[in-house]
Amino acid sequence: MMPLTMVNVGEVNKIRKIGGNEETRRFLENLGFVAGSEVTVLSTISGNVIVNIKDSRIAINQDMARHIMV
Repeated sequence: MMPLTMVNVGEVNKIRKIGGNEETRRFLENLGFVAGSEVTVLSTISGNVIVNIKDSRIAINQDMARHIMV
């Protein structure tokens, strides 16, 4: 298991766990980041990532990406 920030661009990974406090987990869940979902990193810009999840493109900052374990 590793954080989303360490995933290579173009790789498809399955989300295994969402960390952080209750508020952070709920925020990420509302964006579609739930355990078992597939996520693809489209690009990284200074630690911030743009991902494709459930047919949507979402940009999240480095702090949020660290809480998503794949």
